[in-house]
Amino acid sequence: MELTDPTARHLYETIRDLPIVSPHGHCDPKWFATDEPFSDPAELLVVPDHYVFRMLYSQGVPLEDLGVPPAGDDTDRRDVFRTFAHNWHLFLGTPSRLWIEYVLTQTLGVETPLGPETADKVYDEIAEKLADSAFRPRALFGRFKIEALATTDNALDDLSHHQTIAKSDWEGRVIPTFRPDALIDPQHVDFKDSIENLALLTHRDTTNYSGYLAALRMRRALFKQNGATATDHAIDIVQTAILADPEAAFQRVLNAPSEAQARAFHGHMLIVMAEMSVEDGLVMQLHAGSRRNTNTHLFKIFGADKGSDIPTATSWVDGLAGLLNHVGNEPGFRLILFTLDESTYARELAPMAGHWPCLRIGPPWWFHDSPAGIARYFDQVIETAGYWNLAGFNDDTRAFLSIPARHDLWRRAVAEHLSGQIRRGYFDRRNAEEIAILLAVDLAREAYRL
Repeated sequence: MELTDPTARHLYETIRDLPIVSPHGHCDPKWFATDEPFSDPAELLVVPDHYVFRMLYSQGVPLEDLGVPPAGDDTDRRDVFRTFAHNWHLFLGTPSRLWIEYVLTQTLGVETPLGPETADKVYDEIAEKLADSAFRPRALFGRFKIEALATTDNALDDLSHHQTIAKSDWEGRVIPTFRPDALIDPQHVDFKDSIENLALLTHRDTTNYSGYLAALRMRRALFKQNGATATDHAIDIVQTAILADPEAAFQRVLNAPSEAQARAFHGHMLIVMAEMSVEDGLVMQLHAGSRRNTNTHLFKIFGADKGSDIPTATSWVDGLAGLLNHVGNEPGFRLILFTLDESTYARELAPMAGHWPCLRIGPPWWFHDSPAGIARYFDQVIETAGYWNLAGFNDDTRAFLSIPARHDLWRRAVAEHLSGQIRRGYFDRRNAEEIAILLAVDLAREAYRL
């Protein structure tokens, strides 16, 4: 993303080299616990990245050919990279192209342009870099100037990798995030097994509602002891309301509930999670409006997160009424909202964040984490919510090497937006420089209490 306006270039230069705060993402803490070299170029750039393989799948490339586990476990990684390189043109015009080009040229220093004829040469260049200690996870973490990186962890995770990091002499800050979807959403495929495992881990009776809540509090406390500052929750349809008899509702969801009963219980538990956030201070994140695993054939073979999640319409005002009217006025409560329904930015989210002191609007997420998506976001939320009711930026990535690329794109888009605000006479350069730093790092620190 080239900046042609002199003011935009100036603003970008003021924030380009600031530290990176990465408060929400999906990197594997094992990388930093073991500090082992990344295995190969395909495993680094293709296999874990659903942004990449969903595009290739849309053009008829089987996920098996891309090494996606479990069906693609035995696929030769060089062949995976060749397939990716042969289809590199498919990414023209997408943010994935921008991110990966940045990774190849800026992060890895690959001099050969990627394409069908250069696949093996680029593969070998990357492999040579990965064998160098300067490209191990901890070294890259320092080189990227990452101040803090939050992973997203199953609420039943033993957090052993985080504990290994904390006990080491390495100074990098990698913290967990409490993700309890499988424990509070009865429609989750692992719900019943997760409830049973929760009992085993906490030695609490999770066949009754009070024991279930006590066990959840124990897990939250463990995450907080290991550095967590936030929880994370995913929901397709936002619906929150307190149930009159939660014990009876809990017993129903343990025994083949209807869809309506399951949704009602999930909505109730989101309020309970908010209550617990009031108690323990963990920031609550809510990612809404994605219909998960819509390709049932792929889901049966490969499991979740395989590129078939699709945005849906979201009703925030009605859906969050139960939660906000229950705890939304509580001092210290913090709720960060992420949407894939851009039509709600100006109509609902900006007015809500401009009123409720607990709310912050998360950055453009997933399908909208792009130059155009960021521009639309600023255009729709700033007039009503202002800048201080935003949550800054997070990269939301499984691809560790793309973190600087994503933050760089955000910072360029911030500079472009602020230069436009100056041209329109909304404020001067001094104000813009202050806001640029807020958007680059400070708002994320504040929103996530880092």
